[in-house]
Amino acid sequence: MAKVNCDIADPALAPQGRLRIEWAERNMPVLRLIRERFTKEKPLKGINMACCLHVTTETANLMITLKAGGANTALCASNPLSTQDDAAASLVEDYCIPVFAVNAEDKKTYYKHIHQALDFKPHITMDDGADLVSTLHSDRQELIPGIIGGTEETTTGVIRLKAMAQDNALKYPIIAVNDSKTKHFFDNRYGTGQSTIDGILRATNALIAGAKVIVAGYGWCGRGFASRAQGIGGHVIVTEIDPTKAIEAVMDGFAVMPMSEAARIGDIFVTLTGDINVIREEHFARMKDGAIVCNSGHFNVEIDIPALEKMKTRKRKVRQFVEEYTLKDGRRINILGEGRLINLAAAEGHPAMVMDMSFANQALGAEYLLAQGKKLDKKVYVVPEKIDNNIAALKLKSMGVKLDKLTPEQKKYLASWEMGT
Repeated sequence: MAKVNCDIADPALAPQGRLRIEWAERNMPVLRLIRERFTKEKPLKGINMACCLHVTTETANLMITLKAGGANTALCASNPLSTQDDAAASLVEDYCIPVFAVNAEDKKTYYKHIHQALDFKPHITMDDGADLVSTLHSDRQELIPGIIGGTEETTTGVIRLKAMAQDNALKYPIIAVNDSKTKHFFDNRYGTGQSTIDGILRATNALIAGAKVIVAGYGWCGRGFASRAQGIGGHVIVTEIDPTKAIEAVMDGFAVMPMSEAARIGDIFVTLTGDINVIREEHFARMKDGAIVCNSGHFNVEIDIPALEKMKTRKRKVRQFVEEYTLKDGRRINILGEGRLINLAAAEGHPAMVMDMSFANQALGAEYLLAQGKKLDKKVYVVPEKIDNNIAALKLKSMGVKLDKLTPEQKKYLASWEMGT
């Protein structure tokens, strides 16, 4: 086997990683069907792809699918704490796919790995948070003429890329995978909801029933987590800046208040906004002794940890993913997973069954870009509805779920204005 250019923690982890990749694949039937077609048709033949995603077993199955379609892929991590070293090792050792990712890598290494992925001179980029695209636009502009387009996985990334497009800074078209219905309705809501609970429990073994759980942000991720926390007995309080989302939270049965008020009464705090410094110095100053604070929104910027560092008199690691900060008055605040995505830092991220649809969007988005990218403007586009609906239909088929069909009479009624009521 030819040596693969890579930077991973330990090649010896490959056998364990391969078993876990195979386990995830069992729950990714839509991606499996796409891979079967890709293997026959090779729609991505000869295309170089640089992918900056969470290096997990589910992502591994996406990489295998892209390679089956003929693509030359290079993978780096979109979050230092989300990398599963065994999955990375298996991709390199078993599937000959270049990976540049090591769990808990520092910031310098993180960006070195992004550059190593970009060294593959991509025709298509695949991003989760837009760090790959922003690095390319700022430091590797010589690669831009060869790029057809890119895809973006997350809400935060899409916001950043739309801002670039608005400022005429975006140099090639992007497909907003996050905005497809089969992604954000399911991945953001059910995936983030369940996996965030999983991460908190693995990190702390805390009892959520009876606890006051503060949810910052009531987008699809926030509402998914809020409903799951409520479902296991948490007393959920939502903080929001958007009046419409705040009304939704109230009508879904949750209390809504500013973080300045919630900080006084919360037991567990979870940020899910995609913005910076959602929990700040003034909030830490009001929190109860023993408060648990974590993030499941974007990278490690939602919690102002530098401010907490200045406030502390002592800091110690009390559990694998729990750092205890003691303040001057003796109160202790517990930060989970260094403020990074707790569902990936302490747990395994979204279940494969939900990532199946997200990564089906990624694979088909890449295929669509190859066919249509040169006709597109330098803007952010949604996944075409035809692709979105096809993914939903394939998922339902894999679950054994059947739908009704409109009768000819019903079709005529819906298409006619003459028939009235």
